[in-house]
Amino acid sequence: MEGRHDLGKRQAGVDRTKAAVLAAARELVAASGGTHLSVGAVARRAGVSRLTIYNRFGSRSGLLRAVAGEAHGRSLPPAPNGANGAQDPREQLRDRILTACLTWASDPALFRALPAVTSAGGQADQKDRGLAERLAAADQLRPGCSLKEAEDVIGALTTFAVFDRLHQDGRRSPAAVADILMRLAGAILSPAS
Repeated sequence: MEGRHDLGKRQAGVDRTKAAVLAAARELVAASGGTHLSVGAVARRAGVSRLTIYNRFGSRSGLLRAVAGEAHGRSLPPAPNGANGAQDPREQLRDRILTACLTWASDPALFRALPAVTSAGGQADQKDRGLAERLAAADQLRPGCSLKEAEDVIGALTTFAVFDRLHQDGRRSPAAVADILMRLAGAILSPAS
């Protein structure tokens, strides 16, 4: 019984250290951008050693990926219409675009400072591919639109850079940006039946 208590205390300490490091990195990135972030500065701000950061995150870029991933995780709202596999693929596309807009709107200054790591990488690519396949299976892609074209358009429309350009520091709401992006997505969709 004593061993489990010690493990719980140790895990709580590990969790606190990780949270402190991520908070310090997030603050420094927001203050000066991700390009000049040093592991030493993060370590000093978090009150840990540089070795602790390298052991936990592997590298400076691993730390930046963790900051971006944590920001994504903090900001992801529930799927607007419920992530239902039986849902119409057009509605899934609308939900994908709106979810991306809500995510980016949660902390645009941070995402702007992390240009190299703002995409979710392989996971987003797989989601985009799956959505393109569902649109094709439902015969909702315009004639001549390949799966790769649909995947690439979905990926481009859900990037931070596109959102940031249209959001204009809050002059358009995330929902208004999502509406614009959905109209642009119409270029890959067959006419509504």
